[in-house]
Amino acid sequence: FAIDDFGAGYSSLTYLRRLPVDSIKIDRSFINGMLVDSEDLAVVTSIITLCKEFKRSVIAEGVESADHANKLVQLGCDLVQGHRVAKPMPAHEVVEWVQSHSPFIF
Repeated sequence: FAIDDFGAGYSSLTYLRRLPVDSIKIDRSFINGMLVDSEDLAVVTSIITLCKEFKRSVIAEGVESADHANKLVQLGCDLVQGHRVAKPMPAHEVVEWVQSHSPFIF
């Protein structure tokens, strides 16, 4: 399972260490500001580095632009989710969307 919104609210480094999680989802609040705020970039970079040390995959939430996606890939992020990939859609449209899209390239 994944720890959602990592870095915000009640998520904790203790969870990363003690729970059998496969992946960490970085909260969108850090992703949104990382290209203009050095502190947000430092948080994102640190979370990715920490997760790699713990052998966890990293998912970035709220990716809205190619610039964000490219920076995240450069930093070692494994997956992205957000409007840059696909806008929210009803469940019955997901299969058709997946079949009609080749692997996403930023």
